[in-house]
Amino acid sequence: MFVVASTKGLCLLEFVDRKMLETEVRDLSRFFKAPIIAGENVYTQQAETEVGEYFRGTRKEFSVPLDSPGTEFQKTVWKALQNIPYGTTVSYETIARAIGSEHSVRAVGTANGANRIAIIVPCHRVIRKDGTLGGYGGGLERKRWLLEHES
Repeated sequence: MFVVASTKGLCLLEFVDRKMLETEVRDLSRFFKAPIIAGENVYTQQAETEVGEYFRGTRKEFSVPLDSPGTEFQKTVWKALQNIPYGTTVSYETIARAIGSEHSVRAVGTANGANRIAIIVPCHRVIRKDGTLGGYGGGLERKRWLLEHES
């Protein structure tokens, strides 16, 4: 996985084979008006530890601080995603209702897809109302694996 952090928290946690990774890094660089450089800080180290524990099956919640730029709507959706309990799934419609915007199901899906912090902001836990998986930037096989890992 590829990790980016600012001095405030984690900005990006993404699978290295994700097609949009270069775009996400470029967008962060533009937002922060700074180049993304190789290195470590306390947040990248904490993310590495916590995500490793997640994959080993010993962590269900994360405590690494986040610094994820986005619109207010996106941030609201991303916060709602963090409230989805480990091992469960919800629909895009459920998230829309949870944020008080029940008619914004498509916008919720778009914000979900714009999430740059995989696993910690668990966009993989959002599925279609009919129970099918729907899209996932990391691929449906990975989404299926993550959900099975959490079950």
